[in-house]
Amino acid sequence: MLRNEMELQWDDIRLFLAICESGSMSKAARYLKVSQPTLSRKIADLEYMLGETLFVRSNHGISLTNTGKRLLPAAQGMAQWAAEANLSLDTKTSPVSGVVSISAAPSFAFDFLAPFAETLKRKHPQITLKVISGMKRLNLSRGEVDIALRLRKTSYDDPDLIILDEIRIPTGVYASREYAQNLPEKYDFYDLDWIAWADEHEMLSPNPELAAKIPEFRPIFTSDDYSVQVAACQAGVGAMVLLKTLHRLKHSSELVELDLKASPAFSPPLAIICHKRLVDLPKVRSVITLLRQEFEELRKILDL
Repeated sequence: MLRNEMELQWDDIRLFLAICESGSMSKAARYLKVSQPTLSRKIADLEYMLGETLFVRSNHGISLTNTGKRLLPAAQGMAQWAAEANLSLDTKTSPVSGVVSISAAPSFAFDFLAPFAETLKRKHPQITLKVISGMKRLNLSRGEVDIALRLRKTSYDDPDLIILDEIRIPTGVYASREYAQNLPEKYDFYDLDWIAWADEHEMLSPNPELAAKIPEFRPIFTSDDYSVQVAACQAGVGAMVLLKTLHRLKHSSELVELDLKASPAFSPPLAIICHKRLVDLPKVRSVITLLRQEFEELRKILDL
């Protein structure tokens, strides 16, 4: 157990983080510009104060103990707050700046966050948006990402995660203009050549929904990469289910929407989620504010 009534100092946390990020005591000492014996002594003092060891030392380097793993998210949060505090002291008129990371499934990264980056650049040119696209759910509590766009299928067990907004973005069936022109006058789902997920992603939407609508469903083209699917759709290979996002609604596109209604099963609610220790950081708050504005704009356009 950690000792009660202790006060962790930022200088100690800074040493702890340097070792975590470098993976060795010697590299951390060089980065901090202190001697390795001095750094080892300071960490030993911190571990004595905590009553727990933070690192496991071996010939292969340093790894975190369970106590170290519990301390890491809070330490990362302190580092973010320290960086923001230093920035705010530069000048009261300093623009919000820094890197903000957002994780999202490939479809939302491609159809929502990539166009959103242009809005963010105009409003906050000093913020770098880092989009992590993939199916892996990154851990907000451990500081693996600042913000997550996730499908709201279940409730969240972590009470420190805040759902800031959510929207059910409708989907439509899209194809190239040439492909659409060659369709019969009346067509249904089973008349189309479908582009869908492959391999380990084959049970992701819209594959199951299409299989439920089409007997013996067999797509004409599959890929585990969403951007490759969209490229195939633009090339006229077939049709695919896409989000009705702002850029698709407002601007001309190589793709046209077909006269088929995608059911709500294709589009569960999408939530903006953040850890409570990060939600008020100026750079994170700025991105969240613009994300919520995009959600509201989409609601107005789609009359949601």
